[in-house]
Amino acid sequence: MQVVAPEAVGVSSERLSNINNRLQDYVDRGKVAGFVTLVARESEVVHFETCGYRDAENKLPMELDTIFRIYSMTKPITSIALMQLYERGKFQLPQPVSRYIPAFGKTKVLNGVGFLGHQLVPQNPPMTIHHLLTHTAGLSYGFFLDSPIDEMYRNSIFRSETATLEEKITGMAELPLRFQPGSAWNYSIATDVCGYLVQVLADMPFDDYLEENIFRPLGMVDTAFHVSAEVADRFAKLYQHMPQTGGFREYKGAPNIPFHDYSKPASAPSGGGGLVSTTADFWRFANMLLNEGEVGDARIIGRKTLEYMTRNHIKPALLPLAIGPNPIPGRGFGLGFDVVIDAAQTGVLNSDGNYGWSGAAATNFWVDPQERLVGIIMTQLMDNMLPFQQDFRALTYQALVD
Repeated sequence: MQVVAPEAVGVSSERLSNINNRLQDYVDRGKVAGFVTLVARESEVVHFETCGYRDAENKLPMELDTIFRIYSMTKPITSIALMQLYERGKFQLPQPVSRYIPAFGKTKVLNGVGFLGHQLVPQNPPMTIHHLLTHTAGLSYGFFLDSPIDEMYRNSIFRSETATLEEKITGMAELPLRFQPGSAWNYSIATDVCGYLVQVLADMPFDDYLEENIFRPLGMVDTAFHVSAEVADRFAKLYQHMPQTGGFREYKGAPNIPFHDYSKPASAPSGGGGLVSTTADFWRFANMLLNEGEVGDARIIGRKTLEYMTRNHIKPALLPLAIGPNPIPGRGFGLGFDVVIDAAQTGVLNSDGNYGWSGAAATNFWVDPQERLVGIIMTQLMDNMLPFQQDFRALTYQALVD
């Protein structure tokens, strides 16, 4: 990948150097194993650098082609895939999910807990595909402890390493919803359901659909649901932030996010969090977004479709958003992306209309249509409580001089 002189697109080389200086400090102080970062403006890459290690114990350096678990950065890719099928007339956003996945027609909604146990009521209104794409469907994830529904998720088929995608999604339809569809926002397995919808609507395996319609056209050669033996040496080790010491240790799994074996093909490719990728691969996807759905000869999604996806779809009464106890100020949510609706409230340099998302291992990307800017930061740190994503974003924006 060619890196151009930053000044050619209105970025200061000197000020851009603050990124690696700051991130190297996290590595030197033993806070994070390593990073790969990329900044592009006007589709020209002006910063593509590494620091630290992909394997800290064995002193294997982070490389530009290191492979990362991108976890929930899978969600925008899945959402684009589903909306491709929308563009082909396969569904309408207000249609009930049960029209295509009948099991969800029987799903009940939790309405409190009484002497006889969980009180369940019918869906009203029915869960729609729009609810899935905006995380207002009433589904959950099993991450938190504030609802009996999450305990059910932690003991559900969704955690199976052998069940098929169909078995997982239809099995999850047997669990109650946390709330009536459309009445709240809750981060959830909704995008995994979207992945299964792609499989149903396209009548082909979900992973094959992504390969044929997104990865191959964009040249995303290292993006997949598993890591083959041929490239396993490029796969970064997964670490966990240790707040007691401020350092990190190797991640071995936890009740909220079990450790997943990426060395073999997934029995149920997760549209919500199953992909691995490289920084360069994800740049190809982000650059397509920056260019309104097209790169070169590859038109992945329509301009107006993407414009609609990257607007805030969340009603004011449901804001501010939060993931568990963690608020997300200044942001709404579109169809698969968070969307900055008030940059001043986000607490970091930003632009209204920015959109992107993060992954559980502290990966993050954003697209800024106003500034024609893309930022990508890759690392592998679970349970992160450090502000390096905010540092990266602020240090990217302060480097803009034109």
